[in-house]
Amino acid sequence: MKDVVTPDSVVINLAVKPVIKSVSGPALIDYIPALARLRIEIFRDFPYLYDGTLEYEEKYLRTYSECPEAVIVLALDNDRVVGASTAIPMRYETDAFKRPLQENGYDIDRVFYCGESVLQKDYRGKGLGWRFFEAREAHAQTLGGFDYSCFCAVDRPVDHPRRPADYTPLDSLWQKRGYAKHP
Repeated sequence: MKDVVTPDSVVINLAVKPVIKSVSGPALIDYIPALARLRIEIFRDFPYLYDGTLEYEEKYLRTYSECPEAVIVLALDNDRVVGASTAIPMRYETDAFKRPLQENGYDIDRVFYCGESVLQKDYRGKGLGWRFFEAREAHAQTLGGFDYSCFCAVDRPVDHPRRPADYTPLDSLWQKRGYAKHP
């Protein structure tokens, strides 16, 4: 955050807080290219270490635009997408995501899936992760009919060779929201 003293001694705060915007359905289509690029940028880093393609990401994100119950929560800085968080009723997810829940006795029709959250580094540590969870959970409550919300996390060993020295996992964020890790 930078302050500038103008010639007449007025102090102006130049920090721009990203606007949080929840978008569903066809309104998502215009954001898909920017979201795909952002996901590739963020998922390239630890802990994901994922080397995706624009084609795959755009196809994946179309799932959200085609599902009227899905939502993507955007963090916009002057209309530029700097973060995003996906969510969709679990019944619309792939079998790979549904299967572990079904095998452990969960009714997937009662589970809301808080998918991935991505945020550019300059915007981290400012409460946006919390706001992503709030917006996704509020969307699930608006839809109704869910007993659980869940998400998947990438767990890497503490001694992983590509783990940055300053890496801090986000466990405390989601634990404060009432989530508990299940294998």
